[in-house]
Amino acid sequence: MSCTPTPPSSHAGSFAQSVDEIRSLVGREAFLTDWVQLSQRHIDLFAEATGDFQWIHVDVERSRQQSPYGNTIAHGFLTLSLLGQFYERHMTLPFCEMGLNYGLNKVRFTSPVVAGSRVRGRFVLAELLDIAGGLQLTFRVALEIEGQERPACIAESVVRQYFEAQVPPQP
Repeated sequence: MSCTPTPPSSHAGSFAQSVDEIRSLVGREAFLTDWVQLSQRHIDLFAEATGDFQWIHVDVERSRQQSPYGNTIAHGFLTLSLLGQFYERHMTLPFCEMGLNYGLNKVRFTSPVVAGSRVRGRFVLAELLDIAGGLQLTFRVALEIEGQERPACIAESVVRQYFEAQVPPQP
């Protein structure tokens, strides 16, 4: 495989420095992210962006009084959308120029994230495939809530990394 070298400064945030190192991680934890707090402001901005204003997310007073959680909770899709941020921080692979979210095979929202909670991602590399011009990585992800045993979300996430920035070939 040929790939275009990138400057050493782009190595920051990379969970692997080579394709061989990625191959050695199949079936193992590839990375664990830092904690990220989901504030009411994040929840409100997500509601604004998506048009999902269900009271359990945005009405703090009503949620304190009527919600079984005693507060507002983050949208499940807001929690799931953190994958993009986590990939940005940990998938800056020095031998690839471009990464794409390829999709999700399975997603379950297993526990609510109360406003103000902190979450992090635990990424296990389940599968690695060689594709035209790059790699396809499938991760089993657990989005954990600080102080809770049960994760907020479990997902099987598929990303593609390309050695050179290009229009990906059509399947």
